[in-house]
Amino acid sequence: MVTFAAVNGAIERIVPPLAAELSPVRVNAVAPGAIDTPWWSFLPDDAKETQFAAAAEGLPAKRIGRPDDVADAIRYLIGST
Repeated sequence: MVTFAAVNGAIERIVPPLAAELSPVRVNAVAPGAIDTPWWSFLPDDAKETQFAAAAEGLPAKRIGRPDDVADAIRYLIGST
């Protein structure tokens, strides 16, 4: 989770200056946290479920994200004017 926090923090900090530099082009970013993808396959199933359950407790949705959640957010940003 530390890696996610570092990457997402960097993304969050780069968007405002990038938007100012590229104005009037709109700049958006999607910085998801833990998403249930094959990336987690290095963990045994029980360890993955334990990790996901612990992480989900601190999330508003009380669940780990799915790839479709990220795709939906990106689709929304691409389609919004």
